[in-house]
Amino acid sequence: MANPSVTTRIVLASRPSGKPITANFRLEQETLRDLVEGEILLQILYLSLDPYMRGRMDDAKSYAAPVAIGGVMEGGTVARVVSSRNPAFKPGDIVLSHSGWQSHTISDGNGLRKLDPDAAPISTALGILGMPGFTAYAGLRNIGRPKAGETLVVAAASGAVGSAVGQIGKIFGARAVGIAGGPDKCRYLYEELGFDAAIDHRASDFQTQLASACPNGIDVYFENVGGHVWNAVFPLLNDFARIPICGLIAHYNDDAGASRDPDQLPAVMRTILRKSLTLRGFIQREFADQRPDFYREAEQWIAEGRLRYKEDIVDGIENAPEAFIGLLEGRNFGKLVVRIAP
Repeated sequence: MANPSVTTRIVLASRPSGKPITANFRLEQETLRDLVEGEILLQILYLSLDPYMRGRMDDAKSYAAPVAIGGVMEGGTVARVVSSRNPAFKPGDIVLSHSGWQSHTISDGNGLRKLDPDAAPISTALGILGMPGFTAYAGLRNIGRPKAGETLVVAAASGAVGSAVGQIGKIFGARAVGIAGGPDKCRYLYEELGFDAAIDHRASDFQTQLASACPNGIDVYFENVGGHVWNAVFPLLNDFARIPICGLIAHYNDDAGASRDPDQLPAVMRTILRKSLTLRGFIQREFADQRPDFYREAEQWIAEGRLRYKEDIVDGIENAPEAFIGLLEGRNFGKLVVRIAP
């Protein structure tokens, strides 16, 4: 096992201009100090890679502070307690933490949640039973509110959030239409996850296919993407449609100061008014009080085979930057996780 007094970590070397490149990251090592009373040493086993991390690389006003130049890239992790001077934790405990892109770290125990390795694979705490799964649950429960018989459309539907959105929507009684990139991902949605339809946004007749899959319009659109997917969905929205806005991955690499021509805002606003649409952006932590409900219900749905998941696991912390760049380009298939230690 690697020397636990040394952490291998990936820091932000420079802020990207447009798409991130590997030069924006730097791999380095740091010797950790000795523990003091109340602290624990964690070995990171799994690191979650998620689209929101792109925003943390920019020095721009957002709902969370950016990563500092030279700072460890942030991210959710599953870790093992190596040693402890905190009575609440013992060596061998498995915990959910927010330790970022590194192999080891020191924690005071605040914000950690113990995991039961016998209840579910521990990596699921970063996916279907973690932040992505809860994002899907909270966005649908509080904003989308799909009713039986309604049509729910979700973008980036083969990803960690989107795949959960479609399946939970079906549990709530809606028709689920997924939008994904490529025939393999669409086949997975339809054949393995039970979506009612799956549309390839790269198809030349994407807009026509989407309209055919939604003959009664769209009642709930779970927005993860923006771009040309939004343009195809927007005309199909029914009166009183609800749109939870979770992500806009098609625009994460845009220059914030770039001009937009033509200006579509007036036409969009007129449609919002005329159709009485509800659009609401949200961050999953706004609904943190609902997490116990989510854990209970999601675990039951998984046990019943009604909620399935797929993981895309990359080995080695040194491969995290390239995997993250691929995530922003849609190269992953399922919840993207870096396995740092066995």
